[in-house]
Amino acid sequence: MSAKLSIVATPIGNLEDMTLRALRVLKEADVVACEDTRNTKKLLMHYEIKTPLIAFHSNGGEKGYERMFALLEEGKSVALVSDAGTPGVSDPGQELVSRVREMFGDRVTIEAIPGASALAAALSICGLRASQFVFYGFLPLKKGRETLFNEIAAADRASIFFESTHRIIKTLDTLVQKLAPTRRIGIYRELTKMHEESIVGTAEEVRARLLADPQKQRGEFVVVVE
Repeated sequence: MSAKLSIVATPIGNLEDMTLRALRVLKEADVVACEDTRNTKKLLMHYEIKTPLIAFHSNGGEKGYERMFALLEEGKSVALVSDAGTPGVSDPGQELVSRVREMFGDRVTIEAIPGASALAAALSICGLRASQFVFYGFLPLKKGRETLFNEIAAADRASIFFESTHRIIKTLDTLVQKLAPTRRIGIYRELTKMHEESIVGTAEEVRARLLADPQKQRGEFVVVVE
């Protein structure tokens, strides 16, 4: 069988969001490459999938890529998953796909196994004007961050990015400073999970709600700037 790299979307929170096709591909693969073997092991155990796991993450360096290339060179079928959602969106999967295409060309089949995506989930429920948008993934921690916020403030399209529990208040502080007072934003916390929450309003209104309840500052966030 020819080598295959399957980019498999997994749930961003709710295990019921696993697709039938994804389950079949994970069962049939020779190996599943994942960010954290502990997280993916729980997912596979839940669905009684016994495919071997290997780690592939941003801290693996060249050795991680070389291991993946070796498996494909052997003609293996490799399923790539992230800890949550669709690989290749703000994780090293994007670089892997690019390098596999460069190195192997048509000798390796690369297929998308679509499914859960925090970006698509937030867009579907935001209720904001976001028919055209720019997606930034995770914003840089320092260098270039201020420039991007200026770009977002000046944009005539919606802007969407991910944010963590540790930086959400600081991000809202900046949006209050940069955005026009009436411009709306939405934050979408813990999508598909038990404590899923959507908060929409001006940057000042959203910031006030989070400051009034520290519990609302916990979790992973998708931020949409209208």
